[in-house]
Amino acid sequence: MKKTLYLMRHGQTLFNLQHKIQGWCDAPLTPLGIKQAQMAKEYFTNITLDHAYASTSERASDTLEIITDMPYTRLKGLKEWNFGAFEGKDECLNPKLPYGDFFKQFGGEGELELRERMNKTLTEIMGKNDHQVVLAVSHGAACAQFYRAWEEHAKVKKTERFYNCCIQKYEYENGIFTLVEIFNRNITE
Repeated sequence: MKKTLYLMRHGQTLFNLQHKIQGWCDAPLTPLGIKQAQMAKEYFTNITLDHAYASTSERASDTLEIITDMPYTRLKGLKEWNFGAFEGKDECLNPKLPYGDFFKQFGGEGELELRERMNKTLTEIMGKNDHQVVLAVSHGAACAQFYRAWEEHAKVKKTERFYNCCIQKYEYENGIFTLVEIFNRNITE
């Protein structure tokens, strides 16, 4: 039976605005981030969710709470890439993409570790019998790595970065995630 996963990035944060590496450290949503989440809420107007999940980071759970008032579960498996000693530093210190295992030498995660963590977490969520239509709020790099894990099955291809409050709609069937829609607006004011 085909199930639906909506994987969403959180709204803009203070660190996004300041161009800081966020990762496992956290920063609050900005007024624009709150507005982005309120606008994204419209996307879900005619969608009945049966379960919701968020990363344990405040920016993700705050975004989810704007989208819906339903109960939800916070999971560490949905957290952003762990950037180790680079957490909270200026984004200009990031190496060129792809990052690969760069952050491991600084106490962070490798690219494949993040991809496997996101895939394991979302597969466990969608494998539950009573989970038919699920919302999971996560982070930019985490969402991008999940996309890369299932890119060969995508009916829609990623053509730009995942902006704040981007929504990826996946169909889940027989253990396979198929991206069928990307709702990605760069809301800057």
